[in-house]
Amino acid sequence: MAGSSHGHTPAAWTGSIITLIGFCVAGVFMVADSPLGFWAGMAVILLGGVVGGAMKMAGLGTPKEPDSVVQARDRAAGAEARSAA
Repeated sequence: MAGSSHGHTPAAWTGSIITLIGFCVAGVFMVADSPLGFWAGMAVILLGGVVGGAMKMAGLGTPKEPDSVVQARDRAAGAEARSAA
């Protein structure tokens, strides 16, 4: 996973940060015994997912690889496995 760009996109970072803020808000208001604040934090968590998904759809997520690239990588991995055996 370290060799890929998994999670290293503006969409992933933005969605994760908004969700983290939502968890913090919900946690604080849960301890403070305020149901309204807790549910507001839960709404922020959902907002993080929506914003991250919208940014991904807008092209700020990991680009999908063409099928030709995936097939070439699979062929190369198969050739390595055969040569190692």
